[in-house]
Amino acid sequence: MRTHRLLPSLLLLGSLSMTAACSSGSSGSSGTATAARPGPSATTAPVRTVDPARIKGLRLVSDNSEDPSCAWATTYPDVPGATAMTDAMKKDVQGRLATFRELCEESSGVAGELNISHQFLVASGDVLGVRLTTLGGGGVGSGLARRTYWYDGGAGAYRTASDLVADGSRDAFLAALKSGLKGREGTDADTLDEAFDNRSSLVGELGDMDFTADGDLRVTFAPGTVGAVPAGSYVVTLSRATVTPWLSAFGRRVQRQTVRPSASLDLGATARPTPAVPTRTASGDDDTDCAQVKCVALTFDDGPSAAYTGTLLTYLDRYDARATFFTVGQNVVAHPELVRAEARGGNEVGNHSWSHPDLTRLTAEQVAHQLNRTSAAIQAATGQAPTLFRPPYGAVNTTVRNATRLSAVLWTLDTEDWKYPDASKVAESVVSKVKRNDVVLMHDIHPTSVAAVPQILRTLSADGYHFVTVSHLRATM
Repeated sequence: MRTHRLLPSLLLLGSLSMTAACSSGSSGSSGTATAARPGPSATTAPVRTVDPARIKGLRLVSDNSEDPSCAWATTYPDVPGATAMTDAMKKDVQGRLATFRELCEESSGVAGELNISHQFLVASGDVLGVRLTTLGGGGVGSGLARRTYWYDGGAGAYRTASDLVADGSRDAFLAALKSGLKGREGTDADTLDEAFDNRSSLVGELGDMDFTADGDLRVTFAPGTVGAVPAGSYVVTLSRATVTPWLSAFGRRVQRQTVRPSASLDLGATARPTPAVPTRTASGDDDTDCAQVKCVALTFDDGPSAAYTGTLLTYLDRYDARATFFTVGQNVVAHPELVRAEARGGNEVGNHSWSHPDLTRLTAEQVAHQLNRTSAAIQAATGQAPTLFRPPYGAVNTTVRNATRLSAVLWTLDTEDWKYPDASKVAESVVSKVKRNDVVLMHDIHPTSVAAVPQILRTLSADGYHFVTVSHLRATM
């Protein structure tokens, strides 16, 4: 993970919002929507939180490059039964990634960063909703794009955001949206007329829609869709009373499951078997004296991974080895049982941000949000807050350091395991180069990296090495 430069347009984690919030008595809105002040501090409707750990068989498809000239990190969920929806997300993610890689090649490594993260909107009854948020990727304007994906378990079909609204109600729905946008800063009558006159094109642009906990429908227009690109995105929220008559049958089910979620999610498919979670318990105490014996700290970034982290913990257990896991927050909340197993086995759990952005290109407030949110998830899973963080790409500066009390950890040996789909090469990159007191960088989201661990442990143990956590190494070397 190495530092690199980002395009200035990708500074923000969120775009500037021009929000239209529900209210009666607004001039020109027919009582359906009015404007609130722009920016992140604008009044927003309540949002119901979804606990991804309750989704049986959930796997997060995560991948990233550590190439400093073409840095990207992507993740999207794979939920049993929602194959068509997963395929749609996969297609979009791979398409954006392919475009970004082409831009990297054309721009000789100054394309910035691509970051795609996910959020569950609904996961109950026979309804599943997910939002993917894309930052960067060589797009115009703010470099921010959001799209919501929906799955109808009753029909066994993938749905787009526009499918929440009945076909026969589209005209009334679009008219209400246009009314909610009139007079907003950055828009003008001609721009709105042009956008809304092209009805079929506009419906296709409505890719980000969801319901609040009160049942209101929130519609987000991407930058440049209905106003000036520098103004960012525009949000119009239509009240439950106004929008409900316009919803499709599926839209009403989504609304109902958002307001009053069912106890479980049932998409009509058998949940995939969940890999066993190691049950090893080891004391947090370690009497290894790294001043007297050879020590090495193995560190694993970007997990936990439902497919591979449990296996890695089993390998560590066989050699009584301890490691440090720098976990990504959105993965922690999806698989807290694996994070608990890491800590229970005597390993150290560190913070690797919520969604793997380059922290040096964020404001201090945004850095704090990325790290604090992840620390809270780790503490909820393990009962103990982390003390260490590893900045994605190794990118750290004064702003990042001052935004947190966590201690930054980099590395002394980079395996570059993401480059090699060959476990033996990954193992050789460690055993042929390791030195006493090294901090080794690896990743537990790559199967070949995990498969290399037994050879690393076996060879280095025979050479007299002891495997300790980063904190223990720091304290005793």
